[in-house]
Amino acid sequence: MPASAAPAAARRRRRPGTGLWEASPLTYLALIIGIVLSIFPIVWSFIIASKDSSAVYEMPPVPGSQLLENVSRMLANEDAAFLYGLANSFVVSAVVTISVLFTSTLAGFAFAKLRFRGREGLLLGIVLTMMVPTQLGIIPLYLMMVQLQWAGTLQAVIVPFMVQGFGVFMMRQYAASAISDELIEAARIDGCSTWRVYWNIVLPALRPAIGILGLLTFMQTWNEFLWPFVVLTPNTPTVQYSLKILSAGVYSQDYAVLFAGTALATLPLLLVFVLFGRQIIGGIMEGAVKS
Repeated sequence: MPASAAPAAARRRRRPGTGLWEASPLTYLALIIGIVLSIFPIVWSFIIASKDSSAVYEMPPVPGSQLLENVSRMLANEDAAFLYGLANSFVVSAVVTISVLFTSTLAGFAFAKLRFRGREGLLLGIVLTMMVPTQLGIIPLYLMMVQLQWAGTLQAVIVPFMVQGFGVFMMRQYAASAISDELIEAARIDGCSTWRVYWNIVLPALRPAIGILGLLTFMQTWNEFLWPFVVLTPNTPTVQYSLKILSAGVYSQDYAVLFAGTALATLPLLLVFVLFGRQIIGGIMEGAVKS
């Protein structure tokens, strides 16, 4: 190969932007530290759940053989009603997640691709709702639940969160960039109604964002504690409420039992990651390739 051709070949191999994908040893070190810091609390809770409470402060943490015994003692607490709270949390999280995905994708499509009077003002109002902390609305929301006679029922922790401003804004931003106006116009020319455009074109295009929003919504609802603690009673607990009852009862100093409950409460979230993590990542990569 001539000497003048070698630099040209090297330049072709080193295209602009390829350096962004080259990870340095410092990057790997930072990722490893981040992974360890993220996983250690979960692993530590499972380890303590498998040992006696006297071994909480032992270092290094080594798994024990009392996991089943601690779980049995935790489930035997009738006041906490842990399994009942677990089922309630699953129902609440599933219903809220499905509702948020439906309303967010529908409203996001409307704000991104449909033209109607007051669109910008309504979108601004939705964004403003994201700036108001939930804690500021607890008292009027609780009074509303009392007036509706929903206090102490699962409706009180489901209905107020079936529509979320963050989901609408997220889907609006994603739909605006992922769906072209030409595609919508082509569907209109073919005779598609607005509903059919939403169902057959918009939803498949929004699949990557739907996976992320669904995961975030499920996790947020599952981990919610303050509002269920305010509006629910021990007769209708969620799993976080059950853990609160467990920590305030006879097992308040029995850390092994408390961590056994915490570990069981974490398992559904881990299961969601295992079952749907690959689909979510695949959807993200598909959306990235299309864009």
